[in-house]
Amino acid sequence: MAYSCSYSPDYFSIVDILATEERISCKFQVNVPRLGYLDVSSESQDLKSGTKLELPFWAAYDLNVLHGSIVNVDIPKVYKDGYREILNADACAVTLSKWNHFYYELGMHLRKLKNRDCENITECLLQAFKSRFRLIMDWAQNPISDPTLCTQLPRMERLLFLSGKKSKIQLNDWLKWGVGSIESSETAVNLKKRKRTDCELN
Repeated sequence: MAYSCSYSPDYFSIVDILATEERISCKFQVNVPRLGYLDVSSESQDLKSGTKLELPFWAAYDLNVLHGSIVNVDIPKVYKDGYREILNADACAVTLSKWNHFYYELGMHLRKLKNRDCENITECLLQAFKSRFRLIMDWAQNPISDPTLCTQLPRMERLLFLSGKKSKIQLNDWLKWGVGSIESSETAVNLKKRKRTDCELN
């Protein structure tokens, strides 16, 4: 569940691979030679400035950040102001998995893009998670919770929910198993005897 910072995205992480496959709307700011085939509506061999394409995040990030703003990006609508207002109103009422199964992971990647809408993504993700954390824990502690809850949560929340539920089961098993009676250590017993003897002598 931990977010790996060794790579950005993590080259060996299946989750990062899936999250960064999300398509981002991009508008090319320069002519790009010999890539006209990417635009099926164009007969030119080159991609013309102003061309709009949907590219996977990993490609959009390279063209937007690493190679001098070759494209401008338009982030997915679920990270824009309108959807942020929905989360601010009542994050617990939202089925985030319908917005994106990798809502938090993709959001953490999107915040690095050169786009005005990306400036507040980190704060939005944090507030949404804080608002929903108690609800997730309540679900995890409830033994009669809806078995379909897992499908209603994005990946990070689902892992947290399953971890909490597993911990609750382990605790209940431990309480049912019980423990032996706790006995005083020999050192504590000797100390009590010594104090009692000192009191009697005084």
